[in-house]
Amino acid sequence: MANRELDIVLFGATGFTGRLVAQYLASAAPASARIALAGRSEPKLNAVRSGLPGAAAAWKLIVADSSSAEGMKALAAQTHVVCTTVGPYAKYGHPLIAACAHEGTHYCDLTGETQFMRDSIDRYDAAAKGSGARLVHTCGFDSIPSDLGVLLLHEKLGALGRVTAVVEKLRGAFSGGTYASLISSMEEALADRSRARLMADPYGLSPDRAQDPDGRDERDLRRIERDPLTGRWVAPFVMAQINTRVVRRSNALLGYAYGRRFRYREVSLLPRSVLGVAGVVGLGAGMAVLPALLKRPALKARVLERLPKPGEGPSAEERDHGAFRIRHTAESEDGRRASVVVAGDGDPGYKLTSVMLGESALCLSQDTAKLPARAGVLTPATAMGRVLVDRLVAAGMTFAVG
Repeated sequence: MANRELDIVLFGATGFTGRLVAQYLASAAPASARIALAGRSEPKLNAVRSGLPGAAAAWKLIVADSSSAEGMKALAAQTHVVCTTVGPYAKYGHPLIAACAHEGTHYCDLTGETQFMRDSIDRYDAAAKGSGARLVHTCGFDSIPSDLGVLLLHEKLGALGRVTAVVEKLRGAFSGGTYASLISSMEEALADRSRARLMADPYGLSPDRAQDPDGRDERDLRRIERDPLTGRWVAPFVMAQINTRVVRRSNALLGYAYGRRFRYREVSLLPRSVLGVAGVVGLGAGMAVLPALLKRPALKARVLERLPKPGEGPSAEERDHGAFRIRHTAESEDGRRASVVVAGDGDPGYKLTSVMLGESALCLSQDTAKLPARAGVLTPATAMGRVLVDRLVAAGMTFAVG
């Protein structure tokens, strides 16, 4: 990747999340960083750039369409890293990630779409290994806190047995883009039973499925219960179906360094109030019935009318008011215990996700010499690991090992 014109291209800079990432990079990137904003509309790109401070006012603008394989190849060929917020990724992401794999360009995104990640592993992993590209999915609240939290537990304890991540605090909102990706994934699963089986498989992102357990003891929690490891009353966590698969893939990519007995679950702390419990039950019920609603055009239209549209999201005040805290509790194979608390102030899906994605792009472009010598379709823990932890701590997030 010598002699590339740019360090980072932010693709999707005019979308809701893209604008937040652009603002973060403008404040956090070194003045020497060569960054460009990319998207379909030059006037919209110019409007985003005109609102950025300092050196960002001179960032290059690139007009490109995600549906053009040649356009994505040209985009990837001129930069060290592509950072993309253009989703749903299964619909719009393949030409770009394919181009990065073949051009040797590092890549990071925010996808929480299991099917897209599985496809990228199957289609682009070999090419990326050959070109030296690091292709890194889930570089936001999906799934950096989960993936790096478990990595730090491994550094503390070595081989791990059971690990439970309990979401103790989660205050934030979903944007229209998040809902669009969720609905796209559900519709794909409804149309193809093999895709539905993939989404349900706890080891669906494994590099070699035959090497992993059958997974029957690692189904995602679907009821309220007392967690046997922590002794706390817990409830299902809506993002567990994504985060747990990413963590298990990290273990496999690390040569099962977490151990063959490693078992990971992710849950929400059961609220103490009646209204809180009702909210948890209501969210679970809503997620359970949503696939059935999507099968009926009239009901689907009514659901979509009530959801935020792509490009919409929480206000600046709401983003500042958000927060999260996740406590990972582990028991090692020899019975020792440790915990890691990952936390941050700000809406986790937007304010903090823009920090996590922005720092991932900076890490891939600025810290190459410090990163693990790996290429292919990777996870945050296996592509960047401790280097990214240090960046996020410096950016204000908490990773407390105890």
